[in-house]
Formats: sequence, structure tokens, C-alpha cells
Amino acid sequence: MFEQQPQFLRAKVASLASQAIAQDNPTSWFEPLYAEANGDTTLVPWAKNKAHPYLTEWLATNKIQGNNQSALVIGCGLGDDAEALAKVGYQVTAFDISPTAIAWCQQRFLDSQVSYLVGDLLAVNKSWQAKFDLVYECRNIQALPISVRLSVIEAISSFVAKSGILILITRYRETQEVSINPPWALSEQELLKFKYWGIEEISRDEFVEGEQEKIKQLRIELQKL
Repeated sequence: MFEQQPQFLRAKVASLASQAIAQDNPTSWFEPLYAEANGDTTLVPWAKNKAHPYLTEWLATNKIQGNNQSALVIGCGLGDDAEALAKVGYQVTAFDISPTAIAWCQQRFLDSQVSYLVGDLLAVNKSWQAKFDLVYECRNIQALPISVRLSVIEAISSFVAKSGILILITRYRETQEVSINPPWALSEQELLKFKYWGIEEISRDEFVEGEQEKIKQLRIELQKL
């Protein structure tokens, strides 16, 4: 996970993100990171070559069956989470802003049933509004600056169908202080913004990562009323 990556990689992410923000294009740093990795997953901070353990646990604990319901994976990266949802029966659409990441997914999962697409969370596909029974957001919000946070929350909320579920995995901060470099953890005040869009919290699980610096992580299940 990001907190456990070598210092050189964290510095690279900070540099790319800073350049993107300076150019007023906060999502533009993902493509160069994937492209410069040149097929090496160890150079992608969040790549695990398997589904996120918090997602895997949620699926297993709740004995989730997709039953051909629609699911959307936001910022799908290298596709492992999207494949996990497809495996339990969801009809999955997964998008990422990085064309390299999407091509990488398609190369990794040649027989995949997932629809992998290039897309920008800050340029919402209007046809996706209120379309998905399950929306899965894992650590994309925290990778984008505070200046676009409300717009991102609105966009994510718009994808969830009536009575649909949003699974949110994020780093969490208990104060209003914001770090200089990503990840920019979410605060309680920011999480409450989902309620403005009719999405209510159902359950919350807390996790702590890191051996030296203890980093609080949340997995939240929400539902659109």
C-alpha cells in the first residue's frame, strides 16, 4: 500500500501530483506514472496484483452475490478489484483516466467479462447517472486535491442508482489539517457530504496500517435512499 512504498516512489508521486496541480489538471499525473512503470507493478504504489483485502473481506463476510446487477469501479487501476466483483456475479464497468492502465488491464485479463474504459471522474459520463447498483470507490478521492473534493463526491454520488450501494475505502484524518503531498485523507466533515446527495452510511469498519506511523483506514458501506 502507499504508506509502505519506498521513499523514492513516494517522492515521485508527490512530484507528479504537484506538477499536475500547478497545471490546474489534478488528474493528469496518473498516466505518466503508469506509462513510466513500463509494465512493472512494483512502480505503481497501489498495485497489489490481487483484489484489495478490504473488498475481499466485505465480499466474503457478507456472502455477496452480484446476480447480474450492474457495478462500477472508479479508478480501476490494474483491474484486480473489478475482476473480483465480476467473479461474484456483477456486470462490471471499470474506468481509469490512464489509457496505459486500461490497456494493462486488458492485457492481464484477456478473457475478462469486465468492460474496461478510459474515463475521467471530473468529466462525468452523463449516461452513467443513477445507473449502477454497486459503485466501488477505493482511495481515488484521497489521491485528488482538496480543491476538487466536493466535485468528486458529487460525481461519485451521481453514479449510484436508487437503493444502490456505494463501497468507499479511504484513508481517514481526524483533524482539519491537510498533508502537503498525497494521499489527502478524508475528514468526517467531507464524508458527511455524501448525505447531501441522498447517500446514507449503513456501516463502517476501521483498520490501522503501518508499523511505525499508524494510519487509520475506513471501509464504509453507504446506500442511496
